[in-house]
Amino acid sequence: MPTPTSANSPLDQLLGTIAELREHCPWMGALTHESLVEYLIEEAYEVVDSIEAGDVDDELRGELGDVLLQVVLHARLAEERGSFDFDAVAKGINEKMIRRNQHVFTPDGSLRESFPASVEEIIVTWDAAKKAEMPERKDPFQGIPPHLPALAAAQKSMDRAARAGLPVGAAGGQSAVVLPVIPATEEALGELLLAVVAGAREQGLDAERALRAAVRSFQKDHASPS
Repeated sequence: MPTPTSANSPLDQLLGTIAELREHCPWMGALTHESLVEYLIEEAYEVVDSIEAGDVDDELRGELGDVLLQVVLHARLAEERGSFDFDAVAKGINEKMIRRNQHVFTPDGSLRESFPASVEEIIVTWDAAKKAEMPERKDPFQGIPPHLPALAAAQKSMDRAARAGLPVGAAGGQSAVVLPVIPATEEALGELLLAVVAGAREQGLDAERALRAAVRSFQKDHASPS
């Protein structure tokens, strides 16, 4: 049973419940990090669905609970093998948020006397903090999950390239992406993307695979030399 940090808090109760289930429920006891992967992805998408559907009260609360359960389970599995526990996960992410948000916090976690006025300033300090953590990382695309859906991977790759000062749009030179005429609204853009997928389907092409290959080529062309 995990040692509570604040007696009888809802989080402590959840940690205790999962510990008991891992010990006494054969199905729960058989779970592994690998077998939990599909549930983590599913629960994350259900949070997205509830937000986009406008269900930001009871529905969202329940879906966030399902995501928290996945975090607690993974931490419990790690604790059982003597690696780390939930407190270590929480401590680590708290330290990371303080370290990377130097525009808000001093190194000891106290608030600064003044704060940046623009998002642009925040991005500069965030990127500087990340570079200080991993000075050996030269490739701007390192750390992008390889299993992201192709459209999300494309957007994140272009965000990373732009923040690294690399060419993205048509004005960026030979290695830049040629930008088509883009509709003014997300609704119209969605219809355009759907039409592209429909056209690809009619020609027997896999739009997801095609975009994934294009993203790999984009990253290769824009990667910093090692």
